[in-house]
Amino acid sequence: MDVIELLPRLHLLRFPVGQAYLWYDPDSGSSTLIDAGPLGAGRPIADALTALGRSPSSVRRIVLTHFHEDHVGGAAEFAALSSAEVLAHRLDAPVIRGELPGPPPVFEEWERPIHAEAARRLPAGEPVRPDGVTEVDDGEVLDFGGGARVVHVPGHTDGSIALHLPAYGVLFTGDAVAASPVDGSVLLGVFNLDRTRAVASFRRLAALEADVACFGHGDPVTANASRLLGESADTHGPPPTA
Repeated sequence: MDVIELLPRLHLLRFPVGQAYLWYDPDSGSSTLIDAGPLGAGRPIADALTALGRSPSSVRRIVLTHFHEDHVGGAAEFAALSSAEVLAHRLDAPVIRGELPGPPPVFEEWERPIHAEAARRLPAGEPVRPDGVTEVDDGEVLDFGGGARVVHVPGHTDGSIALHLPAYGVLFTGDAVAASPVDGSVLLGVFNLDRTRAVASFRRLAALEADVACFGHGDPVTANASRLLGESADTHGPPPTA
């Protein structure tokens, strides 16, 4: 796992498939983990915190942007190590708890070999479920980053969420948006459950004010994020009229 500083308060944790983010609030001495990587990532995340001079127990909450295994696989392990609260949207929380199966993506044909390769690189094994998941919904404000607003962005999954930190101009998109591994361009996320809803969610995120955009896959944008998201969203056609 690679640890990359994006801002003094913000670190990217990069796994063989996907990535997570650590946000730090120095006034309270507490951290927030956005997504938790694949199965087995809990201990490496704890070690990364130690290397940054923080205790795993400084992490107050783990916010999961959706239920896919490359985002939730390390949640139970890290929650056990840190005693952090696990949060997810109310529509994805039952899947994360193991109460319901997660619906599979509706693949475009070109996505199938990419998904197969990503699945091959994920650690094998049954997912470990968190003991509890606190459910959140659109518009709720979480107590970190000067007030982190939950933005419901369905399409990738029914309960996908983003987090917007207006006080710092930071947006965590989950897999609603991605960056190309080829040229870093901003893209609609892949492997969606409902592409039409995913495009609408992309447009919603593009309308938010943000300098920094942190994706579930691909290099973050560290300047002019709103403009770049808006330009990419425009390529999917005009918004529907009433």
